[in-house]
Amino acid sequence: MNKIVLIGCGNVGMSYAYALLNQKTNVNELVLIDLNKERVIGEVMDLNHCLAFAPNKIDIKAGGYEDCKDATMVVIAAGANQEKGETRMDLIYKNSKIFKDIVTEVTDNGFNGIFLVATNPLDVMTYLTWKYSKLPTNKVIGSGTSLDTARLRYIIANKLELSPKNVHAYVIGEHGDSEFVPWSNANIGLQNIKDYLNDSELNEIYLDVKNAAYEIINRKGATYYGIGMCLVRITNAILNNENSIITVSTYDEDNNIFIGLPAIINKNGVKGKIFVNLTEEETKKLQNSVDVIKEAISRL
Repeated sequence: MNKIVLIGCGNVGMSYAYALLNQKTNVNELVLIDLNKERVIGEVMDLNHCLAFAPNKIDIKAGGYEDCKDATMVVIAAGANQEKGETRMDLIYKNSKIFKDIVTEVTDNGFNGIFLVATNPLDVMTYLTWKYSKLPTNKVIGSGTSLDTARLRYIIANKLELSPKNVHAYVIGEHGDSEFVPWSNANIGLQNIKDYLNDSELNEIYLDVKNAAYEIINRKGATYYGIGMCLVRITNAILNNENSIITVSTYDEDNNIFIGLPAIINKNGVKGKIFVNLTEEETKKLQNSVDVIKEAISRL
């Protein structure tokens, strides 16, 4: 019996819920929590009206923090949205206060499952979830650079007229402006990407990925469909015990932070990390991401 509690029913939360409903999953129960009680009731009604055409039955209801006690996962999508002109890090003070209340409420109700965090600044909020919950590090996961990686694979595949599933490349580091692509490890099939694209083209792709959220926010006010799909991908990897490799925000023991790295995801959360051989330049970029996250945490 797999029960998901979703906290935060804004654009991101409801994109996750809707994507979950449209895919084959092992979710049996979905509980929605939000400060806006009337909206939650409306969202539950709307989602339940989809069940006649959904691939599997999910018991969807409005609930409260007491529902966390026997939940398999708690997904947090609550918090202030990134506005035009704001970076993800600009949200740090608003969302850190919100998270202390949320995580405390969840753990006070006996939750011992897996946290999945989607709120920005992502790596800092994932770290705070771990600190406030006192759960083992493997049970706290941020969506990390999974969305950035999805954007990267789409852009490369579109340029080369290939399936994104055959693009083996990752964005790692902070889910933010210091993220980067370790091109030395990027492959199309078994062939290195530099056999297909030159340095100028690779840099253009990187900038398109890094700036994608800003471009979307400038045009429609927020990004949510992409992250909704990424959260479902991580959810399925956990519930199906897949041992899949996804670039999530996971604990870095050496630096005592959470940061986006390829990690093996299964029913226990993070089973382990994939250690990537980086060039000297890429190592410096990763250290820069580490420093950015550390500095942000120190401000709190």
